[in-house]
Parts: sequence; C-alpha cells; structure tokens
Amino acid sequence: MALPYRIQPEDEYNARLQARVHPDDWLNPEPAGRYHLVVIGAGTAGLVTAAGAAGVGARVALVERALMGGDCLNYGCVPSKCVIRSSRVIGDMADGPSLGVHPSGEPQVDFGAVMERMRSIRARISSHDSAARFRDELGIDVFLGDAAFTGRDSVEVGGQTLRFKRAVIATGARAMVPPIEGLEDAGYYTNESIFSLTERPARFAVIGGGPIGCELAQAFARLGSRVTLVEMDAQFLPREDPDAAETLLASMREDGVDVRLSTRLVRVERHGAERVLHLETEDGTEEVVTDTMLVAVGRRPNVENLGLERAGVETDPRRGVVVDDRLRTSNKRIFACGDVSMEAKFTHAADAAARIVIQNALFVGRGKLSALTIPWCTYTDPEIAHVGVGQREAEERGLDVDVYTRNFDDVDRALADGEETGFVKVITAKGGDKILGCTIVARHAGEMIGEATLAIGAGIGLGRLARVIHPYPTQAEALRQLGDAYNRTRLTPTVRKIFDAWLRLTG
Repeated sequence: MALPYRIQPEDEYNARLQARVHPDDWLNPEPAGRYHLVVIGAGTAGLVTAAGAAGVGARVALVERALMGGDCLNYGCVPSKCVIRSSRVIGDMADGPSLGVHPSGEPQVDFGAVMERMRSIRARISSHDSAARFRDELGIDVFLGDAAFTGRDSVEVGGQTLRFKRAVIATGARAMVPPIEGLEDAGYYTNESIFSLTERPARFAVIGGGPIGCELAQAFARLGSRVTLVEMDAQFLPREDPDAAETLLASMREDGVDVRLSTRLVRVERHGAERVLHLETEDGTEEVVTDTMLVAVGRRPNVENLGLERAGVETDPRRGVVVDDRLRTSNKRIFACGDVSMEAKFTHAADAAARIVIQNALFVGRGKLSALTIPWCTYTDPEIAHVGVGQREAEERGLDVDVYTRNFDDVDRALADGEETGFVKVITAKGGDKILGCTIVARHAGEMIGEATLAIGAGIGLGRLARVIHPYPTQAEALRQLGDAYNRTRLTPTVRKIFDAWLRLTG
C-alpha cells in the first residue's frame, strides 16, 4: 500500500528510506487463522515487541500505517542527533582560541550538506527497521495500512481481519499544536517536517522549551540561523534540575539563542514570507519577526480512529491508552506501551516497556513498569542527563535528603578538555548513601548517566561508588569523587578520636 505522500525532499536517500520503511509495491500477506500477538504500530515499542515475540516462537502480525521505525528513525532521535553533531563542530571551532587553536576565518556552514548527511545516515540505519527484514528475517506478517479494532479480539487492516489471542497498541504520539490565533494560516514546522529543510532559515523561531525545542534551537543557532526560543514558563526543560536549566540557559545565550522565558505566544500574522509573532510577557507585549517556526510544545498520543471503544479499551485525553502497572489495558487481551500510553516518552523507555509486554502478554509474567529505572538525556551542549528523583522533586514530596555536588571545574579531565561547565549532583536519603537520583550536566552526560542508573537499579550506595576504579583522567571520575565526599561524612568526631588513639597505640 503506497503512502499518500512522498518523504521530502525526493532524493536518493529518502527514496531508499521509503523503499525500506513503507515500500510502494508492498503486498500485505493473507492473514493467519489466529495470531498469538497482533502489534499495531511499528515504532520502537512495536518493533521491539514484535521482534521479541517472534523470537520466542509466537505467530506475530505487525501493522503500520505510515513509516516503520516511527518517530525515532524518521523524525526524532536519528535525524536530530545527526544535525546536532554537525552543529557541535561549530561549537568546537568557537572554543578553538581558548585551546590555542585559531581557525582561519569564519567557519562556512553548508546547511544543505548538513541535511544531506542526515538523510544518508537515516537511510543507512533504516535497514534495521525495514518491512522486508521483519518479514524475511524475523518471520513476521507485516501489514501496511490503517488498523482498527472490530471487536475485543480482532483488528481490520485494508479489508482483512486479523484475529488474536493478545494485541499490543504501540501507535506512538505526534506533535501537539496549540490553538493559537493565526498559527495555521501562518504555517509552521513540527519535528515531523523540520528535517525536510534543505535551506537554512535566516530567522528561526522555536515555540516551546522542551527537549526538542532546546536541542534544535541551539543546533540551528550554531549552524547560522538567528534563533528565538519562546517558553511560557519561567524555566525551560521544566522536568530538569533548576541549576541544570540555568547552566544550559547561559550556554544557549552564548551561542546566540534569544531565549524568552515567561513569554506566551498569543497571535501570529503572516506578511508575505515573514511571520510576526505577537508575544505577551509580564511587562507587556512585543513582536518578533521570523521566517520559519518550529512548534515543539509537547506530544499527543495517537488514539484516534483505532476503534478502541469496540475493543473495550479505555483512553484518557492526556495519558492516551490507560494501562496498569503491567501495561494491560481495560481489555485484558490487549496491552499498550510506548508514547501512546506512557508518561516517559523516550525511545529507550519504549524499548524497556516492550520487553515487559512480551513477558506479560505471552507468558505468566509479572513485569512491572514501576520497577524500571529510566534515565533521560537532552542532547544540548552541555547535555543534561537525569535519573530518579531530582532535588526540587524531593523538596516538593517532603523527602528528607542529602545533596552532593561536584562541579566540573574541579575535575581534572574536564579542565584538560576545556569542558568545565556543568556538574554532577547526587541525591541520597538523609543520613545514608542510598541514591535516590542523579543529574549530570556535561558535554557527554548521556554517556555518564548509566553508572548512576545501574547504582539505583542495583541498590548500590554512593559510598560504594568510591570503590569503583575509573581510568584517570576521565570526567566520569566525578561520580567516584562524590562517593569519596559521602564517605568523608562518616568520619565523625568520635570515629576520628578512635582512629587517632589507634595510631598512638600502634605508634
């Protein structure tokens, strides 16, 4: 079933992408009599569920209406990180003089080449998520088309009925667009369309200061656009530690991003190729003129037109498909995971949840979503990575905690790298070393948060991290140093007196 649109721009890389993730000449198979598992949605959650179930011998059908690979491959993790990588080269060149390296002249950004590189890498990675691979290598019946439940144990796709013992809803989420006067008429991009750009916008407005908004605002500014970021709240990245957000704010402003906090977009007017943003702040109103807008104010679960009422599946306007801790819906035959049902809308969270679904749907599993320790990372420069409870959340919940912080300007490798902006902050239960949460602000925070995630999941205390031997010098040593900081708190005056007495006796 051919897509009703072509992935833009139409070049060799997008042609290769489309041929893999939604080939025009695809023929849906004849349905099996009854499937052990029917998976609706071929993003990360759906792909992992289908592949895992097929791997243990289940008869599986996988249904996708648009692009296999979902957000992550097509207009999320993969393309954004490719663009961010190119933008980091510009950041490194700007830091050159402080490292004794003086580039000759201003760096020349070929925006078209940046985006072409992104498309080539996306096409290359797409082989992992291709319809042909899931059919030929994994033995899964792949159906391309719109799926809708026709009953509590059946789904229809393209006039064909798929009957199942169990089903999984993994239809993901899409960009939420606020009802702002003039926005539709003015025209805008979301994450689903922004990567079709081939020419750099001279002026670029980002509406929303979440992870997508912050990442692309900084990246486009480094690539040469004049960027304005508009955020309603007093802090962007509201889920993050305020100190982390403040550190990133300073870095983004150094990169030239005009960050407007506590600012609301109330109206948009279009005058030819220009868009005029009418903004409202505590001090009054103002206008910003831009060429291109990215709307990045949140995500909305894809629950429409699935016939969920016929399947007896409960939904919530904000949460999407309602699930219990074992990811079961109100119809115990049907499970849901990923962005369509989970608050943590991350690729790695969808992957982990899919593994729980396989346990619980096909076996007598007792996997629980609440048992997962899920970190996240915003891939700005510096990155902000977090796991567990944050300092502000601890205060709001009335938890009695201790806070240990190590700034990177005290870490040898960070100084050597010229990357001393940032810190590691660990939250522990008051008076002990049980780690409740960790925030890392660093150039490669996403690569470092795994150690803290493992410690929380395995019940390893902060004091024991002091015994983990890290190669010297590395920035990850900051975690060991916080372990040392905790252990020094155990050296009470009484312990010190005993130790001094022992030294005198053993002379």
